Amino acid sequence: MRALPAAAGTALACAALLLTGCSGNGEPTADASSSTTSSSSASASASASVSPAAEKPPAPDVGACYRLTLAEAARPTNDNRPVSCTKPNTARTFYVGKLDSVVDGHSLGVDSDHVQQQLAETCPKQLASFLGGDTATRELSRFQAIWFSPTVEQFDAGADWFRCDVVAVAQPDKLLTLPSDQKLAGILDRPGALDTYGLCGTAQPGAKGFQRVACALPHSWVAISTIPIAGGERYPGVDAVKSAGDKACSDQVRARNGLLLKYSYGWEWPTVEQWAGGQHYGFCWAPNALA
Repeated sequence: MRALPAAAGTALACAALLLTGCSGNGEPTADASSSTTSSSSASASASASVSPAAEKPPAPDVGACYRLTLAEAARPTNDNRPVSCTKPNTARTFYVGKLDSVVDGHSLGVDSDHVQQQLAETCPKQLASFLGGDTATRELSRFQAIWFSPTVEQFDAGADWFRCDVVAVAQPDKLLTLPSDQKLAGILDRPGALDTYGLCGTAQPGAKGFQRVACALPHSWVAISTIPIAGGERYPGVDAVKSAGDKACSDQVRARNGLLLKYSYGWEWPTVEQWAGGQHYGFCWAPNALA
């Protein structure tokens, strides 16, 4: 499965035109969110019905809907039965692929690093095509790819598929119910999609009571953009990532203020773990009234 998001470092600021009167820095509470953000976004693996018999289990169906909890979404296999997509559901299968379990003529186990890496690379890439939107929109959304492989018993019985589902993280301990009255395909190409599925906060990032939530839920702060951070595979260091987007974020929020002379903003940078997972960007936050 994938890793569901962890909190990043956050700088809070109250800025006047010359960036005076800043309130200082704070650390946000840790929470599991996506994004990508685990912010990332998060990861997982899944399977269809458990079948200990020798008969080859069937592959899952693309378009199938499931009612998964956050804990179930984080497991490597899944035996939940599909539910009608017209009823409340929290996960939808958008891609089913074939496992690459033979390397140099040798068969690998379903839980091998090679096989699991295939899932971790394929499902997020397929999700980008499925959801639509540009890179920044996808990074700001609460949608995440999760993946499931067959159980060892199913794999031994001939199951050679893997399943990619899409979920949306509502809050640290809960998935968002997906729409039953509209298709998810291309949803991030539609105007206003982030008003429901974007990244928002219940308080100033880093302040007491701050939680990442989907923008469909009550919130007072909004992640308005992602800001890329230069660097290679090695983490640039806290000081470097902390300063990398602070001024750019301040400028972005100030531009939204119009004639207001004083404003607040929050710059949230990636942790070492998030950087290793591919998040080479941070989030720029603004109060809801200015977003």
